[in-house]
Amino acid sequence: MNVERLRELLGAVESGALTQDDALERLRRLPFESIGDVMVDSHRALRTGQPEVVYAPGKTITQILAAARSLEASEQDSLITRLDADVAALLAIELPRFRYYDRARVGVAFAGEVDKPRLSGRGGVTILTAGSADIPVAEEAAVTVWVMGCEPRRVYDVGVAGIHRLSAAMDDLRSADAIIVVAGMEAALASVVGGLVSAPVIGVPTSVGYGASFGGVSALLSMLTSCAAGVTVVNIDNGFGGAMAAARIATAISFSRKESEPASFRNA
Repeated sequence: MNVERLRELLGAVESGALTQDDALERLRRLPFESIGDVMVDSHRALRTGQPEVVYAPGKTITQILAAARSLEASEQDSLITRLDADVAALLAIELPRFRYYDRARVGVAFAGEVDKPRLSGRGGVTILTAGSADIPVAEEAAVTVWVMGCEPRRVYDVGVAGIHRLSAAMDDLRSADAIIVVAGMEAALASVVGGLVSAPVIGVPTSVGYGASFGGVSALLSMLTSCAAGVTVVNIDNGFGGAMAAARIATAISFSRKESEPASFRNA
């Protein structure tokens, strides 16, 4: 259940198109559903504006499927992260509106039309990578941003080893409501971008790099000690976390521009 669905439901009851009993039946899953040892939060979208997310590693396909079906019954898309292709293939058999984004390792079980535009005017998020090896993490961020209703703009392979390539992306950077910088090795791109723009910059360090990169720890520490003020950093390879933060920022900025938007809707 999200704000739009709840408004529609209340409007249908008010107009007489839906009985109170029917409305109660649709709301019967408030605010969560316990399915075995999985607790599905069907009201996360209503509280925070973010969909319920299923982290696939460590879960059985039965658990993932049960969570997706529960959310579908609540008229919500479900985002499934870190999903392997073989498990995704099995989910696609059981969930007719399921789509798998292989580079991102993200699956989305749509509650409604698959081809329905996800963008809802919640702002634009520009996603940069230092190198092409960082793209899988960036794609996790891009798909997440899109499911959140924001516009993802991809600018890939513009790292400091060829920093002149970044100049072609300045229009995207300056018009973004939030920027995600995905970089491994020494992760200097986050500092460079942080010194060029006024938008919030979220650094996502990756585990890309040679031996002394220590599986992304060097990139993480480099971003944490950025000399550009205001660069915020999430954990190593956490494209999803960077995207959720960026989408919240972009949504807040977008809604603040709409003077006619009800104040209660700005947190949705």
